[in-house]
Amino acid sequence: MKKWLFAAIALLAVLLVGCGTKDTEKNSDAQAENKEKVLVMGTAADYAPFEYIDAKVSDEIIGFDIDLAKAVMKKLGYQVQVKDMEFSSLIPALQANKVDFVLAGMTPNEERDKVVDFSSSYYDTKEYILTKKGSGIEKDSDLAGKVLGSQTASIQEKLAKTLAKKYKGVKLVSRDRIPELVQEVKLGRIDAIITEDIVADNYLKDNKDLTYYVIEEQEDQSKSAAFPEGSKLTEKFDRAMEELEKEGKVEELKNKWFKVK
Repeated sequence: MKKWLFAAIALLAVLLVGCGTKDTEKNSDAQAENKEKVLVMGTAADYAPFEYIDAKVSDEIIGFDIDLAKAVMKKLGYQVQVKDMEFSSLIPALQANKVDFVLAGMTPNEERDKVVDFSSSYYDTKEYILTKKGSGIEKDSDLAGKVLGSQTASIQEKLAKTLAKKYKGVKLVSRDRIPELVQEVKLGRIDAIITEDIVADNYLKDNKDLTYYVIEEQEDQSKSAAFPEGSKLTEKFDRAMEELEKEGKVEELKNKWFKVK
């Protein structure tokens, strides 16, 4: 009788262990699947209204690019984890697989296109010269002999170099963050900076001592998402964007973030 009882207990223990193992495997599979569905997005959160932190409200990164990324990736079945870094670090981070994609108001150019893949354009902008009122800088030729600032590794930095070649005595300075550049202009350490229309508009709204003009000769500056070379996500991103455009979601987000009040 005792032998039978011990045998029954042993068999039950084996069955319970087996069930536990299967449950553990199922839980592990579920966790792995969920982990695979989280994509890390690289951005530089100093570029309102595309991506920025409103310190008066919280330390959360918000903006047009953030909402757009979440809307696109939701359609594709992914969650988004946003990672803030310097703008100049975004492409290297993508190449090193530290992020899955980049959305940061980035403009494709020949140099970047050699090492990453870009989505279709999701927004087009114009470049402004932002300066203090009374600076006397009202057109490109007025930059001669002035200190001109731009963000490090940005398309604006490249444009600044072009202007420096064209006009004598232009001194170039670069900073990692846009707010630093704006502060330098307000303090008179930099005469003018190059930035995009919608970004400049937000600073002009809050700083009545600043003014601007549109740079005379420039190409439209398109904004695109960046992906590792050969990534299948690039095509999927474009398809999801087309769907969001048809649904009116993209226009809804533009109205939310790009209207300066």
